Amino acid sequence: MEAGAKLSSKCQVVIPKHIREVLEIGPGDELLMEVKGKELIIYPKPKSYTDYMMGLHKEVWGNVDTDRYIDKERESWEK
Repeated sequence: MEAGAKLSSKCQVVIPKHIREVLEIGPGDELLMEVKGKELIIYPKPKSYTDYMMGLHKEVWGNVDTDRYIDKERESWEK
């Protein structure tokens, strides 16, 4: 989805309604900004980082018995 915006005299930008609706953001929500080369990327700050990180790298840990892995790590601490 793409939309244009124009900076106001105070360097403010209005996010079009259809984009706000898709992103489920509104007044008071925080946004994060990132510059990559000559591009500005704006995205909503996660409301919960726990939910945001849930399942991260599941393709790496998918075949690992996590309970056994953690037990093995804890055993190494006791040595």
